[in-house]
Amino acid sequence: MLKKLLRSSRVAADAAPAPAPGSRIYAIGDIHGCRVELERLLAMIDADDAARGSAETTLIFLGDLVDRGPDSAGVIARLMTLAQERPRVRFLKGNHEELFLHALSGAKDALRMFCRVGGKETVLSYGVGRAEYDSLDYPELAARMEALVPAGHRAFLDGFEDFIVSGDYAFVHAGVRPDVPLEEQKPSDLRWIRDSFLDHRGAFPKMIVHGHTITPEVDRRPNRIGVDTGAYASGKLTALGIEDRQTWILNT
Repeated sequence: MLKKLLRSSRVAADAAPAPAPGSRIYAIGDIHGCRVELERLLAMIDADDAARGSAETTLIFLGDLVDRGPDSAGVIARLMTLAQERPRVRFLKGNHEELFLHALSGAKDALRMFCRVGGKETVLSYGVGRAEYDSLDYPELAARMEALVPAGHRAFLDGFEDFIVSGDYAFVHAGVRPDVPLEEQKPSDLRWIRDSFLDHRGAFPKMIVHGHTITPEVDRRPNRIGVDTGAYASGKLTALGIEDRQTWILNT
């Protein structure tokens, strides 16, 4: 009897995590303005979802829709339409959305950093020419952005979530602070944390699915799964599919 109990408890401990019953999730990594790759991945997700039969399918975008790639404005517009068309599409706020919104609010330091980490490409995607961009000082650039970025785009980004939980999984942009309950995590850690999260070898409260840190392939660890495959540089935009205790990968 004791051996049977020990064996059953070991099986339970070793069992793969599962999302909420009846759900199928596609977690999409950092898009960074790659509209073409986004369209390709959405078509792949639709085909994969249809082939797997009926389920409550949710798309979770892990953040960093903007910057670095060529068409951040187009990515935002496409996903605003997608959210209107589909009942279960959810978005996490990444550090690049946070910077973009701070820059649009007039925060000078945020605008400087935004421009250093790929914001130039975002500004260009809203119709500013390269020569004009190079001629603007920071106050002029702030005024130009204020005029060009639609209020609807700002409201859309500002409504993104900090983290999402489904069953044994938690979805965040960057990661979580080790040994801190999910409900007590700081938004700054959820959007910016790196080494202390990536280097942690112990268990987290849930299996953490995240973006933010680029790896050539999906980064599977016992306590986390990284889904940022650097689409703006590699052309590879990735989605992690999750259903029951199974996972699979789609990418461009």
